[in-house]
Amino acid sequence: MPVINRIAAYGEEMTGWRRYLHQHPELGLECQETARFVVEKLREFGVSDIHEGIATSGVVALIEGNKPGPTIGLRADMDALPMDETSGVSYASTIPGRMHACGHDGHTTMLLGAARYLAETRNFAGRVALIFQPAEEGEGGGRIMVEEGMMERFEISKVFGIHNAPGEPLGHIQTAPGPVMAAVDTFWIDIQGVGGHGAMPYQTRDPIMAAVAMVQALQTIVSRNVNALERLVLTVTQIHAGTGTNIIPDTAQIVGTVRSFNPEVQSMVIERMEAIVQHQAASFGMTAVLNYEKGYPATVNDAAEAAFAAEVAREVVGAERVNDACDPIMAAEDFAYMLNARPGAYLFLGQGDTASCHHPAYDFQDEIAPVGASFFARLVEKALPL
Repeated sequence: MPVINRIAAYGEEMTGWRRYLHQHPELGLECQETARFVVEKLREFGVSDIHEGIATSGVVALIEGNKPGPTIGLRADMDALPMDETSGVSYASTIPGRMHACGHDGHTTMLLGAARYLAETRNFAGRVALIFQPAEEGEGGGRIMVEEGMMERFEISKVFGIHNAPGEPLGHIQTAPGPVMAAVDTFWIDIQGVGGHGAMPYQTRDPIMAAVAMVQALQTIVSRNVNALERLVLTVTQIHAGTGTNIIPDTAQIVGTVRSFNPEVQSMVIERMEAIVQHQAASFGMTAVLNYEKGYPATVNDAAEAAFAAEVAREVVGAERVNDACDPIMAAEDFAYMLNARPGAYLFLGQGDTASCHHPAYDFQDEIAPVGASFFARLVEKALPL
């Protein structure tokens, strides 16, 4: 495959880029140094139409093909996570409390590799919009870029993204039509009781008892209120209450997450949670308030674009290494906002048996960067043929 061969020729340089980014992680919307590195490389490659400061530190760079045509967007995320690294690699994070534990350094490198090739060859009819996005990890940089008018401003007609996949075979690519990642919501339940001495609970309204009952009752939403064929996760991740061994507290708080694909199921969950919280609290003689915050929507691939992306992947890595009907996963991704705005597809690139994303020992596997770059480059050439 010519694209792989040409990109592979500067694979060692790509490793250098990636490891530099790995050593210098940035968080949220504040990815200015990463963006500066990206812009510097793009200019080295001969890309001059570069737009900075989108969603604070996002970058969109345009490459014109050899003939006019539509514009295809290719997206990479740039931000890291607020955690300490334990990988032990020589190029580990140089900033305490920050690390690239989800491979966004690798995603940025893959898109830079594709940019270098596409700027050199321009063997396509149309334009490529290279989207370097901040704040995937929680703040929704993708949403902000869409809300700031990125799709209209750069006349993007389709959009594609790719994420590394620990645990999947090295260099294998997966995707599917329809939902591939879940919507993610967060909830907080604040329970108001009456505290007192732990030796005299009859004089109190114990919010811990109400919290325990609520947690158990909330699990019935998944087991008894939704079709078993629907994908739904409701997980309580925190319970906060109390200060001493002999003190019944006044208040308790429950925190958790809901993952779903179907908006109707999401609405049902909110309705049932409200009823459970109110009635469970009342049954213990106290009050409670549910705060429910909708987060990223489900990541839903356009069926035709997912099939097209899988066809491109087969050309790059071989048919036996492509799964075009993978199961959706319950993690979430703010690329969903871009897919809500334009048709496209999201794919997963296997990186072998490594630590999982968001683990302190995680490290992106550099050998798959040329594969991802080749996929992006070939997708453009195939979607925008001369």
